[in-house]
Amino acid sequence: MKTKLVYRCQECGYVSVKWLGKCPDCSAWNSFVEEKEAVTVSQFARRILKFTSELSTLDKISEKSGERYRTNIDEFDRILGGGIVPGSVILLGGAPGIGKSTLLLQSGTKLVEQGLVLYISGEESLEQIKSRALRLRIDSQLKNIYFLSETNLESILDAVDKLKPQFLVIDSIQTMYRSDFPSAPGTVTQVRECSAELVNLAKMQKISVFLSGHITKEGAIAGPRVLEHLVDTVLYFETEKQSTYRILRAYKNRFGPTNEIGIFEMKTDGLHSISNPANIFLKERVQRSPGVAIVSVVEGTRPLLLEIQSLVTKASFPLPRRMVQGYDYNRFLMLLAVLEKKLNWRFDHQDVFVNIIGGLKVREPAIDLGIVLAIASAYLNFIFPLDTIVMGEVGLTGELRSITQVDIRLREAERLGFQSALIPQYNLEHLNEKYKLELRGFSQIEQIINYFLERK
Repeated sequence: MKTKLVYRCQECGYVSVKWLGKCPDCSAWNSFVEEKEAVTVSQFARRILKFTSELSTLDKISEKSGERYRTNIDEFDRILGGGIVPGSVILLGGAPGIGKSTLLLQSGTKLVEQGLVLYISGEESLEQIKSRALRLRIDSQLKNIYFLSETNLESILDAVDKLKPQFLVIDSIQTMYRSDFPSAPGTVTQVRECSAELVNLAKMQKISVFLSGHITKEGAIAGPRVLEHLVDTVLYFETEKQSTYRILRAYKNRFGPTNEIGIFEMKTDGLHSISNPANIFLKERVQRSPGVAIVSVVEGTRPLLLEIQSLVTKASFPLPRRMVQGYDYNRFLMLLAVLEKKLNWRFDHQDVFVNIIGGLKVREPAIDLGIVLAIASAYLNFIFPLDTIVMGEVGLTGELRSITQVDIRLREAERLGFQSALIPQYNLEHLNEKYKLELRGFSQIEQIINYFLERK
């Protein structure tokens, strides 16, 4: 088989016959690596072309409604939409040491009651896996799981044909390689081709496949972007490994809700599901101090109550600092500009810091009002009542805009013992249920600031 030298971008897979400093496709710098490329298609490569089906209409296709495999790890099952769909491919990414292999090994021990599990490790020897199982205290549950330390895809497929498992774990996809491609493991070509072969294997034989993926320094899955398009579900560990709590977010899910999160706590014996997030987000909240507000957000299908802390202090340098953790920085600057314009507050000589306690990264605009009130509380030095929750989107003209899913937010606050809630006026007028909470509606941020100043 003849080969030729090409230069391939490790970010997007663009191919050039010569080295380039900047990729013309994705604009990445110094991303081209020399690779040997096969000119002819080998016999093994033709196995990719086998995935097909008979021509048919959907009304003739039988469906087993609700057929899913449960891992009995509550947070993992919920983020997957209720369990694992047969024949699905799940990609799990995260920082080194954050718990990817731990979660996959724990899931494997729960799935053995529903079918054979084959765990392929390209990063650890069998002795190292046994040592990790002893540390996690699950070594007694591994009798029905088959392990193989291998990186050659052909050998892995032979093991699958021999064992015929219902579940296949690949840890990790960046260590796998196909011998008919001369490039090194982890390159764009190897990750793309190995992933395509494993996806076809899952669809042809109805095997549920788990892929563990490394991430780059920018936080994206290493390899081509097509990897995330090939799989059915993409899950990311968001928090840093230094924290004992792990937040797993679904960025893509063909069989369940997206933007769903699962919350775990890392202990000496592995990851444990956190069924009541209020225990970690609100258990150490400051009782009486300016700059603190409690806000209600919805992540996927789950309502969460979060503590927001803000600090406004005199700037030590001519250029004041703006720092925010867990919230979009540009939107944070927009809210500061709204406060300066509508309330005539001056932040040009003030450092402003905002932090969402617990390490969660919030993207929905319903948190805007909580950010504004936390800053206002720190700036005006008044104490926000901690038995009150707030929610609402703030517009550029200072108006308080309506938000979605107000009912589940209010029910969660009511369950946790909160006494009152501040919500947009539009939402208050269109509520269909009665709540024990004292509800107040506002249409402008000036109204809500004056409400607190009158009670000060």
